[in-house]
Amino acid sequence: MDWQIIGILTQDGVTSGAVYALLALALVLVFSVTRVIFIPQGEFVSFGALTLAGMQSGAMPQITLLLMAMGAAVFLLEAADVFRRAAKGERGNEVNGASPGARTWLLLALKYLAFPAALHAICRIVPLASLPAALQAALAILIVTPMGPMLYRIAYQRLSEATTLVLLIVSVAAHLVLTGVGLLVFGAEGSRTRPFSELSLDLGGVPVSGQVLSVIAISLLLIVALYLYFDRSLSGKALRATAVNRVGARLVGVGTNQAGKLAFTLAAAIGALSGVLIGPMTTVFYDSGFLIGLKGFVGAIVGGLVSYPLAAAGAVLVGLLESYSSFWASAFKEVIVFTLIIPVLLWRSLTSRHADDEH
Repeated sequence: MDWQIIGILTQDGVTSGAVYALLALALVLVFSVTRVIFIPQGEFVSFGALTLAGMQSGAMPQITLLLMAMGAAVFLLEAADVFRRAAKGERGNEVNGASPGARTWLLLALKYLAFPAALHAICRIVPLASLPAALQAALAILIVTPMGPMLYRIAYQRLSEATTLVLLIVSVAAHLVLTGVGLLVFGAEGSRTRPFSELSLDLGGVPVSGQVLSVIAISLLLIVALYLYFDRSLSGKALRATAVNRVGARLVGVGTNQAGKLAFTLAAAIGALSGVLIGPMTTVFYDSGFLIGLKGFVGAIVGGLVSYPLAAAGAVLVGLLESYSSFWASAFKEVIVFTLIIPVLLWRSLTSRHADDEH
């Protein structure tokens, strides 16, 4: 192995690790806020990549139909809650001639019915294949992101106080459903998107493409943006408070359900962006996101599902391990990557205090 091969393998590992780092951060965020091990995270990766690929080929993204169906389901659930509160005698005062109930219905209709329908109409009317690549990517992320909070409302919100095991079972069920829907919407054939840049550089005999630089730069910018969001913004601090102490956050007025929806929104956006980033580097199938998400999960495990810096570092380690394993033992690269979990769990088991099981 010479230095050129080392450089190429390191480049591939860091590029993949940057994407895995984003997914690891999303998994840590969702788990720390909601205690949900978010197995369907990978489906948002596949949905983002395949939606963008469909746009670039000029096909109508049928995933907007799924968004409309999920929006209608959430609207019905929210409507049931409105009627339930009305039956208990909860009322609002009239403000500017419109009751809070009327405003509630209007907001629900706009969020869960009108917005998905507007996206569907845009995709039918606008010639998607002729749009600039940046607008195509933004539209793909915009379509996929609302599915995160909708999924939380449909599958998780009622079980927010359930045990971690119950939430894990729900995650497995959600993953299976979304995988089946992905097969129905996108078909069994894989797709690859066009690269963001055709730039090619030579650094010390190692070819570096503009796509690699774009992936690393965008990943670093998003990680910095997430750090600033959690450190500087009010909603970011509310998420941190919910992650530290759910009961305490509720006592000081932080809505845990709203925090859960926000966490799932960020996770879906990160997943869709990861799919857009990884689409030009590999052929993505409807079920490819599961394996990609699992590698992000390995990185999150390195961080103990609580530490963002350790999760990001662990994800980069996973990318490097995968890259070098593909060179030395390509037939066993997946085994080698996932075996990384064993020493990490063993070390944490030996160094952590054991608590009694929850009853």
